[in-house]
Amino acid sequence: MFRVNEVLKYEGRLFRVLSLLGPQLVWIGLEDPKGFPSLVLVDDLAKAFEDEILFRVEDPHAKLALEMPEQGSPAQTKRDANFTLIRGIVGDPEYYNRKVLTARIKEVLETGKASKPHLYKLLRRYWQRGQTPNALLPDYKNSGGKGKKRVATGKKLGRRRTFTPGIGATIDAQTERLFRMAIDKYLLKDKGCSFPYAHRRFKDIYEQYFPDIKESEMPTRRQMQHFYQREYQLPETLKKRKSRIEFNKDTRPILSTAAADALGPGSRYEIDATIADIYLVSDSERRNIVGRPVVYFVMDVFSRMVAGFYVGFENPSYPAAIQALTMALGNKVRLCEEFGFEISEADWPAIGLPDAILADRGELLGHQIESLESSFSVRIENTPPYRGDAKGIVERNFRTIQADFKPFAPGVVGDTMVRKQGGRDYRLDAKLSIRDFKEIILSSVLMHNQYAVLERYDREPDMPGDLEMTPLSLWNWGIQHRTGRLRAASEDAIRISLLPRTKATVSEMGVSVFGVYYTSPEVVAEGWLHRAREVRRPAGLQAAYDPACADIIYLFPVKNSTEYWTCRLTPRSREFAGASFWNVWNIKNEQKKALANSKMRMETHKRQHEKHVAAIIAKAEGKPLPEDGRTKAERIRSIRANREREKGEERRTLNNGFQQATPPSVAKTVPFKETKKETYGFPDHIDALFGDEDT
Repeated sequence: MFRVNEVLKYEGRLFRVLSLLGPQLVWIGLEDPKGFPSLVLVDDLAKAFEDEILFRVEDPHAKLALEMPEQGSPAQTKRDANFTLIRGIVGDPEYYNRKVLTARIKEVLETGKASKPHLYKLLRRYWQRGQTPNALLPDYKNSGGKGKKRVATGKKLGRRRTFTPGIGATIDAQTERLFRMAIDKYLLKDKGCSFPYAHRRFKDIYEQYFPDIKESEMPTRRQMQHFYQREYQLPETLKKRKSRIEFNKDTRPILSTAAADALGPGSRYEIDATIADIYLVSDSERRNIVGRPVVYFVMDVFSRMVAGFYVGFENPSYPAAIQALTMALGNKVRLCEEFGFEISEADWPAIGLPDAILADRGELLGHQIESLESSFSVRIENTPPYRGDAKGIVERNFRTIQADFKPFAPGVVGDTMVRKQGGRDYRLDAKLSIRDFKEIILSSVLMHNQYAVLERYDREPDMPGDLEMTPLSLWNWGIQHRTGRLRAASEDAIRISLLPRTKATVSEMGVSVFGVYYTSPEVVAEGWLHRAREVRRPAGLQAAYDPACADIIYLFPVKNSTEYWTCRLTPRSREFAGASFWNVWNIKNEQKKALANSKMRMETHKRQHEKHVAAIIAKAEGKPLPEDGRTKAERIRSIRANREREKGEERRTLNNGFQQATPPSVAKTVPFKETKKETYGFPDHIDALFGDEDT
């Protein structure tokens, strides 16, 4: 019923679930400045649900899980140092016991590395903000009054002058009013005035209000520019500084064109891949044999439940592994409905983040998977090389699942492909499509999770004798009598955190990733697509992408931030709609090869063309002009008459041999009664074609 780390609202107060202890759970008040973990009966909370005084709410600190401090930064250093101080305290299984907690705190205080108030503050922050190392990040984002306007109190803001004489002017409300007056009157007009010109006109106005002011004490152009950039949005200023026609033609954005250690359920997941022993055919063209699919499984070690899987033709790699992990961490009801299986959440309850994920060396090695460790406190474990037995649970499951179809499915891999007497190539027997095979795997997983009997399961001493040895029964028993280790987290946050990332560049054509262009309302609102010299586009942006879908990317506009914008394909890149990034890379490579060949062919014909043109020019220059006694001035005055003669000669040539056709006989016209005046001309789509109605 409850999950570790979820936030509950009880009688108007927020609480976070820290641990599940069978009939009890440990929680802490999120807003209590002196709160400590306390025990509460699960039955009491269930009754509170029925009485409608207990509700599940969103985690107010969910964004902390996605924070990624820069390597070696003060924020990361403080986070790691703080977590080192309290690791032994929060890791104690009985941390909620005040006596045990006091003893653990005393041990840390004896080291002299922290004071008692500071230690209590770190513990509360860790428990109240999500039980991840990121919960201990310092709140630097609240420092400095970001976004707040600074008000001068008699003393000029900013650093002192070094070379310019005088002290400088204090910018008050009156000065800002004059700034706005000069900007609106001179700069935000379609007259092409420069900012220095607008500032000089401001000085003229300022001097009328303060006639005795010295030049050195007048507000500087830098002060006026700071006000301008703070108070005026870039798209607004660009539109006002140009005429409507010029803005639509040269500046407006162009939006179109002509990716024994298991303490309980979720304690450890194992992930591995194999190549299925069967050949499949295409969904769209069944005569096309597409080969053997790759199958990924993610399994819970404690209950042997299959938490997620992946079936496809991507080689075992990080992009394929994240698809299996994303499914394992999310809700599976919708997936089952897609294949015609009606289940409830209780039939497949593996939803959330585990404590640890065990994988081969390779798929989950890299900087991207580290976000699971730092942001969601998921431990990534890698097996030694050539040690498949280290993941025996998931390795054995491959044989179990394939045993459901191998004895009788067509296209199953045989012992040999040698054509003996009466023999046949088993690849030609392929009949199952990709969707058919996915449905078989899903059905096998559901059967395994709910009904498979684990005869050789090593039972715990306190397991009752009548407990069914099925993955679902073991899962439910572990949730009730062991520490449930799954952590609640946003499915979208997990998915985007797992997606691979790459560098994104911004130009007037859009946000470019792998040569494909994207845009979003936020990008347009920032003015990055406007075609003007004043536009300042950011550099070094990162974007997350799903290798299986090139239609959408997730742009991170601020470095080391959790904020992202969903960007979609622009019409400029419509050729990649519905494609994967693997297709994009292949198509781009083919286009580059074709372009290189075309350039080589063009160079050959270009040289031939230039030689031909040069020969014509040389021949013309070699012909002497006949002497007719006219002066240069007379030759120039006769240009118009010569042109008319040439025009007449051209017309005679065109009319030469033309025969006038015999006019057809004119039939009698019978007029219809006019009922309504109709216009049968072609419609005018000029405004829609150029998008002028949007500006």
